[in-house]
Amino acid sequence: MKEGVLVKIIIAPAKKMVIDTDTFAVEQLPQYLPQTTEILNALRQLTYPEAKALWHCSDKLAQPNYAWLQKLDLTHTLTPALLAFSGIQYQYMAPDLFTAPALDYVRSNLRILSGFYGILRPFDGIVPYRLEMQAKLAVSGHKNLYAFWDDRLYHALVSDSEPIINLASQEYAKTIIPYLQPRQSFVTVTFASLVEGRLKTKATLAKMARGSMVRYLAEHNVSTIAGVTHFDHPDWQFAGARSTAEQIVFIYQR
Repeated sequence: MKEGVLVKIIIAPAKKMVIDTDTFAVEQLPQYLPQTTEILNALRQLTYPEAKALWHCSDKLAQPNYAWLQKLDLTHTLTPALLAFSGIQYQYMAPDLFTAPALDYVRSNLRILSGFYGILRPFDGIVPYRLEMQAKLAVSGHKNLYAFWDDRLYHALVSDSEPIINLASQEYAKTIIPYLQPRQSFVTVTFASLVEGRLKTKATLAKMARGSMVRYLAEHNVSTIAGVTHFDHPDWQFAGARSTAEQIVFIYQR
């Protein structure tokens, strides 16, 4: 790992999760495990209809998740966070194929924001859960998860006002943006299609691109905001004229 790599990259979690205790070793427990325990206790106080309403899902999904909620153990059968999430973004990132230097890069620079765990390093050991950051869950006297986590995630993310590359959805970026320091660089990478002259983000394409972007940054040891603009992918073209100091825009080419 080169010295002087001073960027932090934030990404969202995924609803789809797996257990994988073989590919990579867990390196530590999440730093906010006591707070996660508080959230778990709040979830366990919900009735089944309340939990199903919180999750906005069918009985087919809610029933096994509710059963799992009663027995999950935060310290056993753990999967590194980078492998535990298996949605589209993570499939296109393909972290199980990273080189050793790329793994070192994400270990230092990548953080996953989570409603349940707060903020995760790639090799923090976690268990499957179902909870979005925007879920209306009251915890320990706080009306929702944004109020519960407050500025903790920002302070865990950065020191010395490092530039932040935002590859997270708005739902998760909202945990960081209110606490940014004056003149701190926070740059959102936008992947959009051009529809009748206007930029339109299509969720599935954006998730695919965010995963590919993390892979690019890790494989090329990108240490500056400018380095993000060199993302080399046949489906996406950097749009310099539409980009600003706060937003880097890539336009879909197909």
